[in-house]
Amino acid sequence: MDFTAKLKIPHTPSAIGVETEQVAFEYLLSNGLSPLDRNFNTPRGEIDIIMRDDTQLVFVEVRFRQSEYFGGAEASITRQKYLRMTAAAQAYMQLHKTTNALSARFDVIGMRRSKNDPSGYQLNWIKNITVN
Repeated sequence: MDFTAKLKIPHTPSAIGVETEQVAFEYLLSNGLSPLDRNFNTPRGEIDIIMRDDTQLVFVEVRFRQSEYFGGAEASITRQKYLRMTAAAQAYMQLHKTTNALSARFDVIGMRRSKNDPSGYQLNWIKNITVN
């Protein structure tokens, strides 16, 4: 899915992270998901964005890469990162007592600079990922 947002170009990695997560968050809202939490941290892992999509909890990892070398942003989700996301999601569901009430899925939003507009981003939303 292609979505381009125009924002001020950040220059530090932390500023890029904040901006890309905000763009992804707004994109998910525009696609009908309801916000629950952002930057949920536990000692076992972290989730960038937590949303609700009807009867599902959606745990979203936002990844940004300057280029698509080595597979791009989406390909940067390693098994270790996936396991940390799973552990953080379990902690969230236990904390909020949603372990039996809702199903869950893991999504990735891969982002890169727009080829046509250097002040924008292109997004690729991959739903329900699994990593072997």
